[in-house]
Amino acid sequence: MIKKILVGLLIVLIVMQFIRPEKNLSADTTKDITTLYPMSDSVKIVFDKACADCHTNKTNYPWYTAIEPIGYWTADHVKDGKRHFNLNEFAGYRIGKQNKKLEECIEQIKEGEMPLPSYTLIHQEAKLSEAEKALISDWCQNIVDTIKATYPADSLKLKRPNKPEGAAK
Repeated sequence: MIKKILVGLLIVLIVMQFIRPEKNLSADTTKDITTLYPMSDSVKIVFDKACADCHTNKTNYPWYTAIEPIGYWTADHVKDGKRHFNLNEFAGYRIGKQNKKLEECIEQIKEGEMPLPSYTLIHQEAKLSEAEKALISDWCQNIVDTIKATYPADSLKLKRPNKPEGAAK
């Protein structure tokens, strides 16, 4: 019985090698955060080493992501990262969402939640020093301050889309 289960599992793993998830390889940066807010080279270096693989439209895939199910796990991880905060789509966010995402970025970096430990376990170079955390947090805070000085306070609140009349509550 165990032999049949192991053979079945082996067959599934072999088949998985031929069915691959879509890779995150877009070069589209038309809505990049830098189209709205300047980014110094030092900030860009830190974002590139610690954030870009999961929070942009272009991931640098290591060799081991060609082995399934690691490729599926990586694709899901990248998709989730982009859903939370995408540097290449940032200029397309409403101003309230931009403000909220930057505030979340500051909080997560200061609390050591980003980059994820599962990422830095393999990518040691992505671990942020205290100086790098301060650099990113300060840069984000400067943008938050600019947004707050430029836009009315009510535009900074995240608003839920209006539901059509008669829609379930």
